[in-house]
Amino acid sequence: MAKKIVNLLILLPLGVILIVFCVANRQSVTLAFNPFRPEDQVLAVSAPFFVFLFIALITGMLIGASATWFSQGKHRKRARTEAKEAIRWQGEADRHKNRAEEIAGQLPAR
Repeated sequence: MAKKIVNLLILLPLGVILIVFCVANRQSVTLAFNPFRPEDQVLAVSAPFFVFLFIALITGMLIGASATWFSQGKHRKRARTEAKEAIRWQGEADRHKNRAEEIAGQLPAR
């Protein structure tokens, strides 16, 4: 139920805004990759303007996600190391507990 409400309140207006944005920016533009001869058609791409905007948006999101992923690598490594250490300490605690139970079972009852 909550997921449907989120879809209706957030994704539906966002979709409408994107459709309006695409319709408003559908003029064809040429992106030239040769700065010395911009009229050269070999290194040029023509597409509607919103396509270039979406490509720039997606590229920026991927670069930002990659930068975040790599910058947080030390935290993930530390979490893995501490998880392994916690498992090792838990195993040692279990061994000590079992040993204590064995010793307690061997003592004469009072």
